[in-house]
Amino acid sequence: MDSFTKVILFTDTDGHARFREESVALDQGSEQSRLSKLFDSTGFQLRTSPVGFRSQWHCSEYTQWVFILQGQMEIGVRDGISRVFLPGDHFYSADLLPQGHTFDPAIHGHWSRQLGPDPLVTLFVRG
Repeated sequence: MDSFTKVILFTDTDGHARFREESVALDQGSEQSRLSKLFDSTGFQLRTSPVGFRSQWHCSEYTQWVFILQGQMEIGVRDGISRVFLPGDHFYSADLLPQGHTFDPAIHGHWSRQLGPDPLVTLFVRG
């Protein structure tokens, strides 16, 4: 594998959250251990969400990687598309409130919820 697929939750030009994918080159390291470039981070947090958790519409406060450690996480966006992330899955959350805007729950953001029988455990790594 010469690249890693980065799933990105982002704010589009119309203010709506959407998903896109891009490749991250794994062009460093050795044949036995392919690495990407080193990314900056400012810290990390762990979060647990109980069975039945569902958020309101919201934007991310920071750009951050989200890694699913346990349980299942569904993320939904305005156009009706949702994606389910399982343990070992990830996405890069860049759905930020556009600068100079006031949050409007009819336009901005995404929602998230826990699915399945297990509590959701996630790792957030800020970029």
